[in-house]
Amino acid sequence: MSKIKNPMKVITGVNTRWSYANVWQPKSINGGNPKYSVSLIIPKSDTVTLKKIHAAIQAAYEEGESKLKGNSKRVPALEVIKTPLRDGDKERPGDPAYADSYFINANSATAPGIVDADRNPILERSEVYSGVYGRASINFYAFNTNGNKGIACGLNNLQKIRDGEPLGGKSRAEDDFANLDDDDDDFLD
Repeated sequence: MSKIKNPMKVITGVNTRWSYANVWQPKSINGGNPKYSVSLIIPKSDTVTLKKIHAAIQAAYEEGESKLKGNSKRVPALEVIKTPLRDGDKERPGDPAYADSYFINANSATAPGIVDADRNPILERSEVYSGVYGRASINFYAFNTNGNKGIACGLNNLQKIRDGEPLGGKSRAEDDFANLDDDDDDFLD
């Protein structure tokens, strides 16, 4: 059975890092409908993933030309509309997590499927946090809302490949208590 390839769908590489991972509970942004979301940090060295993303954005642009055109006489050029691939060095200077990387904010109204490296479902929420590395299944599509035109990124599914240093300043409980002996009762002293 042959699979029909969707040119607007991309599976990112294993070195993609997840940030602002709101994947268990939908969150409202600026009063909008609650959505599941994640910021995908893609190293600039991951040229394979970046090439796929550029091709998918182009495919979404071509597929969505009538939507992008709207009531105008012409379709705006891809270079002048909003696209989801952003340069971390330019938009997040000083943030080491985004250095030498691009990033994409992906979201969905429905919860993403989340699996581990062996494709087993992850049910423990503490396993998925901002800072882990993994693949993301994402899709690109054109939008035209109230004259705001561009290409957006939808979130399909996530595959955690490995742990990473937590982002956002909060440490994990497992890390805080990992190297303590039972004799470390200095709170009683």
